[in-house]
Amino acid sequence: MKLKIVCAWSVLFLSTFVFGQESDDYEKRLKAINNQTIAFFNVDGVDFSSQTFSNEFSEKELKKLYRKYSIKDSDLKTKGETLGFNYIYITKSEKVGEDISQISSYYFVENKQKTISIIRFGYYDELDKDFERKYVTRILNDEIPKEVYESSVIDSIDFAGRKIKLGNSCYWTNVNTVQCPYYGEMNWSVHKTIESAEKSINNQLNVTRSKKGGKIISEEDVEVVFEGNDAKAKKIIYDFTGMKSLLTKMSGGKSLTIYYVATKVRGNYVSCCMSFWNNDTLTESGLAPLLEKVMKLK
Repeated sequence: MKLKIVCAWSVLFLSTFVFGQESDDYEKRLKAINNQTIAFFNVDGVDFSSQTFSNEFSEKELKKLYRKYSIKDSDLKTKGETLGFNYIYITKSEKVGEDISQISSYYFVENKQKTISIIRFGYYDELDKDFERKYVTRILNDEIPKEVYESSVIDSIDFAGRKIKLGNSCYWTNVNTVQCPYYGEMNWSVHKTIESAEKSINNQLNVTRSKKGGKIISEEDVEVVFEGNDAKAKKIIYDFTGMKSLLTKMSGGKSLTIYYVATKVRGNYVSCCMSFWNNDTLTESGLAPLLEKVMKLK
């Protein structure tokens, strides 16, 4: 079995979303996976995670966890109590492309058990503290509905409100991120607005354009049918020829074909990034089987 990557490093970089959205029906869009020691979440295009440690909330114990998260003494740390909990807030920014930066926010919180819970958010270019604090509060107060959690073992997936049977050869690499060896890979997020979906998928595309270690050799807009609806997709081919890349060693492939789509699906909006290697199994239409579960070419 060859190890796959999802939509040009979508596992390595977090998604983004349009800020200030109402979230009264957030549970219809929120998905989560609980991986024993850490819970992963995705809603409105942003990935975030929560992990609880047995360390007491003290300066000495906090410093131990800072090291675990590669937080330096020089990183700005702000004390807060506005959530009803004591917490330390930290934000870091890293340039990942010519015109795009990745921002990470960390909440080191004294939870109800008087130990430390760490909730981490990631964005591109800008962040939204109101969104962060809303979900920090929901997580700490155990308000996340149980039904949003996916099974860690895949038999079928809930794709924006539709169950899709996949069998047992596929696996999660993140929330709403599926890899099926030789059959393709995809990641998606459910949004409340089309603006949010478009911004999320454009950020993924821009990160791909900024990546080193390969090059885009073709880029075009194509007409597709996505979940039964006419839509436009951005199609790129990313070439690794001549590159000594870990990705090509793991996959055995030389190029990735990647599709980026943002469109309306069953009352919400979906951003979806789908890809396959040049040596993957393809159908007569030229798509990998996983991609054909949600999209057809015109």
